[in-house]
Formats: sequence, structure tokens, C-alpha cells
Amino acid sequence: MLAAQICAVVIFLVMFILLITEKLERQVVTLSCGLATLVIVFGLCLRDGAAVLQTLSLQSFLSPGFWYRIGEAETSSGINWETIVFIAGMMVMVEGMAASGFFRWLCIKLARMVNFKPTPLFFLFMALSAVLSMFIDSITVIMFLAAVTAELARLLDMNPVPFILSEIFCANLGGSATMCGDPPNIIIGTSLGYSFFDFITNTGLIALVSILVVAPYFYFFFRRELVPMGGRAADPASFPDPRQAITSRLGFALSCAIFAAAVVLLVTHAQTGLTVSTIGLAISLVTLAAAGRDALQLLRKIDYATLLFFIGLFVTVSGLEHTGVLELLAQLIEQVSGGNVYIMIGIIIWGSALASAFIDNIPFAATMIPVIRTLSAAQGVDLSSLAWALSMGTDIGGSATPIGASANVVGTSIAAKNGFPVAWGRYCQAQTLPTVLVLIISTVIIFVRYL
Repeated sequence: MLAAQICAVVIFLVMFILLITEKLERQVVTLSCGLATLVIVFGLCLRDGAAVLQTLSLQSFLSPGFWYRIGEAETSSGINWETIVFIAGMMVMVEGMAASGFFRWLCIKLARMVNFKPTPLFFLFMALSAVLSMFIDSITVIMFLAAVTAELARLLDMNPVPFILSEIFCANLGGSATMCGDPPNIIIGTSLGYSFFDFITNTGLIALVSILVVAPYFYFFFRRELVPMGGRAADPASFPDPRQAITSRLGFALSCAIFAAAVVLLVTHAQTGLTVSTIGLAISLVTLAAAGRDALQLLRKIDYATLLFFIGLFVTVSGLEHTGVLELLAQLIEQVSGGNVYIMIGIIIWGSALASAFIDNIPFAATMIPVIRTLSAAQGVDLSSLAWALSMGTDIGGSATPIGASANVVGTSIAAKNGFPVAWGRYCQAQTLPTVLVLIISTVIIFVRYL
């Protein structure tokens, strides 16, 4: 067992180092490490074919609980296919919405509502980023929102960086509010059996309080830059009409209807019993049917690299779980905290945040789920309080640096592409303090509300 543990840890560390250095595409890294885990850890060291089958978890597709569930979720290790199917389904829906011009129409429509005035536009786009990220992956939100922001900033003769940096932070914060907003939350929810409503009433409350604090902060931090660079405001009459963004009226109407249906299904899935995998599959099939001849084009646009990244990641983490390494990590946290639940939660939320500021928060969240499950069972600590601490730590900690979350990388890349590169110093100067503020708010609310 010791040899298997050492191999599992080495493979996991190699994966993390390769992900940080970004020398190889991340799906290549996780799939290679996942294969190494199956061959070396399960095959050569443990000689356990059952562990391989359990890790691949293909039998989950045949389980009724994978598609319809009332009550507690079944705990399982290995590839979380429920997460994979749900993310794939939402990707199809988002591509359909983008093809109809929904995102571009929404941004221009809202900008016109405030007559393209910089300060109201600044607050409006922060709110839009947070709200959209509650239901759509924050990476996708920033991809479209930052591009439209750069276009509007060019028309207004303004620097788009203050807008984009605040949108990035609010996207990560909004994503923390729901189960489907950020990938770590999807993994936490599907692994521990929490619903959309569970997240919105717990992390959602923390996110709401936090955004009321950080929105004024960003305004005061950037207020001197929220003016035209030429010193003269542009004529709003020269700006594009929102209707010009719509590529197909029928497609636009169908996209809005499908998105509304997805929101309703996600909000009520605990009551209906429909799992997120069923919802994701159903939404994708309806989107493809509505796309008609363009369905194949939508399928081509799916980010398969991200889906493969998740598959390899789950396999690699499974090696740590099967060999007992994660149980040892839970025991270490237990010893350091001395069984004190306050210290335990502090370690989880601040440790998660610190780690997520420099490494991808997705593998970290996947790694920590078995750890908090073990801690809860051993210490009798409420699992939900540990889950909310992990969620806020991983979601918000990633905001502190340009590489902490994928949305950060996408947003700063779009800014640079439009002639406004964001240096590490400038990014961290704007984002570090609000990150710390939200972590303090999260810690206080969790202590007061759950302990």
C-alpha cells in the first residue's frame, strides 16, 4: 500500500506542476496522469481490477439515481459523469445562445438603458457579470462580456481594463452563489448531493453580502479611470442598435425560452427529482433540435478539451482516494486543528483560497471533497459547513491572481488583444484586497450561521 500511495502522490504532484507551467495542454496532462494512475497505481501496485472499474464508473449511467433521484445522493469515487454530462449540456445551450446573438444583444441593450454613461455602465456590467455567472459558466460569461465591453469602451473612447477586471471578480463571485456557476461548485454539488437551492440559500447569501461590499470598492478604486481618454464623451446616437446583434429572431426567441427552462429546472431539481445530468442532456437535445441544420456546427464548438480535462482529473484524484492518501490528509487537518471546528473551517477556507490563487481551483476542489467528507465523519462536524467553506475558498481565492481561475485568463487575454495588456502587478493591486474582504465576510458568516 505504501508504494501505491507514493506513486499516487507523485503522479498527482507531476500533474499539478505540469498544469501550473502550462507547457502542455491541460487535458493532455490530466489524461496522461489519469492513465498512469490506472496502470501504475491500480495495476502494478494494487493489482486491483475492481478499483479500475470503480474509477471509470461507467456503471453509473445504468443507475436510476444518475437520471432521477429523490433524497440523499449516492456517494461514489472515480469519474463524476454527472458533472461531465451537465457541463457538456450547458456548453451546447450557451453556444446556441451565442449563435443567435443573445449575449451581444443583452450587453448593448443594457448599455443603451443607461445612455452609455460610464459610471452606471460600470455598476451595471458588474451586476450583469454576477447574475449571468449564477447560471452560466463564468468562463463563458467573461468570454462574451469582456469582448462586448472592449467594443463599447472603444466607442466610448475609454480604457476597458477597469470594466473587465471588475467583471472578472464579479463573475467568480456570482459563480460561487449557485451550484452551476463555477466548476468547483458543480463538482461539490454532484459529489455531495446538494441542490441548486442549497447553494443559493447558503453561498448565495455570502455572495450577495460580498457584492454589496466589493462593488463600491471597485468604483472608488477605478473612479478616476471611468472617463473618456480623449476627455470628450461620444454621441450615444452613434452607437449600434441592439437589434443589429440578433442574427436570427426565431433562434433568439428559442434561446431565451431554453435558457428560462434551464433556470427553472435547475432551481426546482431537488423537488422534481431530475438530476443535473438529466437537465443538461435534455437542454442540449432541445437546443440541437432548435438549431436544425446548424446543430452539427454547435456540436463542433463544444469545448471537448475541458471535458477531457475533467475526466483525467477525476481518475488521478481517485488514485489518492483509493490508496488512503486523502484520508491521511484529513487526519493531518484534524490534528492541526486539534478537533476545533473553527480552526478546521479556517484551514479549509483560507487554505483553499491560497492554493486556488496559484493553481487551478478545479482539481483542488475535486481533491478536497473526500477530505471534508472524512473530516465530517470522524469529527461529527456538519458536512454542509465544510462544503460551503470549500466552495467559497476555491471560488474566491482564484480571483486574486491572473492565473487563479480560467475566467481571469480569458478576461485579461481579451484586454491584451484589444491593446490594453494587464500586468501582474496591476491585476493583483486591484483584486487582492476585495478577495481578502470576501474571504473575511465568508468566514464570519459561516462561523455565525453554522457554528
